Amino acid sequence: MPEWLEAVAQGLGRLVGPWINEDIVFGVRWRTLVASLLVTALVGIADAALRWAVRRKVRRDAAAAAQATPGTREARHWLDRGLRAAVPPLTLLVWVYGLHLAVTVLLAEVRLRQEAAALLRGFDWLRGIGTLIGLVWLLSRLSRVAEAWLRQVSSRGAGVWEEVLIPLAGRTVRLMLPLVALILGLPSLAVSPELKLLLRNVVSLVLIGVVAVMLYQLVQAAEALVLRRFRVDAADNLQARKIYTQVTVLKKVVVAVIAVFTVASMLMVFESVRQFGTSILASAGIAGIIVGFAAQRSIATLLAGFQIAITQPIRIDDVVVVENEWGRIEDITLTYVVVRIWDLRRLILPITYFIERPFQNWTRDSAEILGTVFLYVDYRVPLGPLREEFDRILEESSYWNRKVKVLQVTDAREHTLELRALASAADASTAWNLRCEIRERLVRFLHERYPESLPRVRAELQPGAAPAPG
Repeated sequence: MPEWLEAVAQGLGRLVGPWINEDIVFGVRWRTLVASLLVTALVGIADAALRWAVRRKVRRDAAAAAQATPGTREARHWLDRGLRAAVPPLTLLVWVYGLHLAVTVLLAEVRLRQEAAALLRGFDWLRGIGTLIGLVWLLSRLSRVAEAWLRQVSSRGAGVWEEVLIPLAGRTVRLMLPLVALILGLPSLAVSPELKLLLRNVVSLVLIGVVAVMLYQLVQAAEALVLRRFRVDAADNLQARKIYTQVTVLKKVVVAVIAVFTVASMLMVFESVRQFGTSILASAGIAGIIVGFAAQRSIATLLAGFQIAITQPIRIDDVVVVENEWGRIEDITLTYVVVRIWDLRRLILPITYFIERPFQNWTRDSAEILGTVFLYVDYRVPLGPLREEFDRILEESSYWNRKVKVLQVTDAREHTLELRALASAADASTAWNLRCEIRERLVRFLHERYPESLPRVRAELQPGAAPAPG
């Protein structure tokens, strides 16, 4: 160093030194105050530099977007969007730590040690709160950007993965990242160990709950993927009803398993419950026997549900006759079956009923069914014209599936003949409408063309009454 420069430095030192080391208040020197202000200024510079760098990159990417490929342009767009989302929480974290450092430098020289220590603990507590808020804010904003990107990806795709699973992944990211921020930010809180343990347990419970919700949504997504190719309201819905029954029952089993493991995991978060669980496991032999006897009926019901799902004696939307009631299978759970009766009542039956008791299933192998109409007519009925009218009714009917049509004399009684009209329909509801139409039109035909063929009701002779005509 030149002699003149060294002399100037020594002169400035002798001039400024006493002033720098002079106390301002409570033992704080000027140089400490200058250092604190310098730290604050550096924080402001870092804030401005971060914002400037992000704006510069965004403008540069926007200018180069015209020459970039579509893939590169899209990647830069989402990267810039993520950077813009990250700037506010990052600047918050910079200010939190910068101001904490500046205040710590000042409080280190305060003569009132007890008051300074209390203030320092307060600022430590504020730093922890600010850190937690900043991390949660940062990952929440980034998760929303990620969810928006996944939503855009799913809107462009035409496959089942893009339509169902990618939105599920977006919701998972949106819920999980803030929880990760909570887990990362909890150690920075300046609180007592007991409160920190409580907060950690609460976050663990929330995390377990979110994982359970995600698993439930995954089950729903899998159900949607499987069932989207099958329609129960189609004309030929046999295969669809099989799949619906299996998926519905198995989904409820999986949901029940998820619920059990979720509750168990939440209970295991607490130390006292873990010890209680250990003591129960130690006596698992006796407890298993007791639970086995107590849950014998429940286990049988659960196994019946599995048997229903695999062997499928009934399926969703099957037409059945149980307890002398005609209806459709509306819902199958692990413990009971709901039958929607024709008059909109609901018949609730235990699921073991369909394993242990006989019942009628009109759509076991096919939804097609034969409808029968019985007529009782006089012996003078002309069967040829009646059969022609029966054929004409079926040809004009929209309910007949053009497979089976038979009109036969099935019995000859003392005063009447028994005729059975047999016709096929696509399903039970259509067969009911077809039977009503055949019955009505055949009776009207006989009444208009051959009234003498209708059965006659003879009144019993009363004293003084004339015999009935004909």
